[in-house]
Order: sequence, then C-alpha cells, then structure tokens
Amino acid sequence: MLDRWSLIAVKPPLRSIAKQMLRLGISANHISLFGFFIGMLAIPALALQHYLLALLFIALNRIADGLDGTVARLSKPSEQGAYLDIVLDFIFYSGVIFGFAMAAPQTNALPAAALIFSFMGTGSSFLAFAILAERLKLNSMSYPNKGFYYINGLMEGTETILFFVAMCLLPNYFPILAWVFFGLCILTTTTRVIGGSYTLAKLEKQSAE
Repeated sequence: MLDRWSLIAVKPPLRSIAKQMLRLGISANHISLFGFFIGMLAIPALALQHYLLALLFIALNRIADGLDGTVARLSKPSEQGAYLDIVLDFIFYSGVIFGFAMAAPQTNALPAAALIFSFMGTGSSFLAFAILAERLKLNSMSYPNKGFYYINGLMEGTETILFFVAMCLLPNYFPILAWVFFGLCILTTTTRVIGGSYTLAKLEKQSAE
C-alpha cells in the first residue's frame, strides 16, 4: 500500500549508489546474493536475542534489495535477476520470523507459525497472478519498472519492513505485532484472490466476445 510513495522517496539515492556500483563492475545479481547472505545473518542474531544487530542486517538486506533492481534497470534487466529478486525476498521474510520464533519459542512460536502461514497466502496469490499476467501480456501501471506484474495489496514491502523494525525495537511485543501482521496479511490475500479472480474472469469473458 505504501510502496508507491516509498519507492519514489528512495529512488534518487539508490540511483546514485547504483551508478557507483556499475562503475566498479558490480552486477545486480551480485548485490542480490550479497544482500540475501547479509539478511540470513539476522536469523541467528534474532535467535540469540541480539535484536539491534538483527535490525542492522535486515536494513542492509532491504537496501541491497532496492539497489539490485536499480542496477539492473541502469544496465540490462534479466529474467534470472527478476527470479532471484523475488525468490530470495520471500525466503528472507520467512527467515526473519523464524528467527523470532527461536528467540522465545514459548511465546513466539505460535504467532510466528501463523504469520509464516499467512505469508504463503500473500506470496502465492501474488506470484500466481504474476504468472497469468505474463501469459496474458498484462502490464502493471502502478509498478511499470518491476520485472513481473506487481499486484497491489494492503501489505507490501514497505509495511513488512515497518513491522520488522517494530518487532526488533519492541521484541517483547512480538506476539501482538505478529497477530496484527497476520490479520493484515489474511486481508491482503483475500482481496488479492477476489480481485485477481474477478480480473481473470473479466478478461476471459472479453476474449470470448
């Protein structure tokens, strides 16, 4: 929901850094893989309850996630790059929640499991529609620079980052934050399934006519 505004705000600094990366011969895929490795370090940091350190790893991962796409657009976007970007993002998101579950299993395990379950809904509804949108040659007007059709939703990347920051700064409130996040993800999945189904049915009807 907030991505369209946050992307505008971070675009100029990311573009400046990306140009420097290209001069150094650093590719978008290199940044994606490096960012993923840094992001995975958040899991043991969370498990050991080093929440501020974990927040640093999460922030670096998100910066890398913004940089890889910018570098790709300034050079030559590839299907491999788009694939790595989305797959590694989803693994990272679930990994962070897994880290919180290990930090305090007695209080965090159930809400963490519920939240990862809800991630399956947001992720599958997002990716399934992207596959069909590519087949039907649909273009996303909200996110024209994405390497795939980006279907909107209540919970997107910016909201996820904000929840992760809140969880790291207020780890004792993780169960409450996770349940709120869970509810919003379920709402996002519901709207995407309904909206996506309606859009596809409408397109099929139009093509039949």
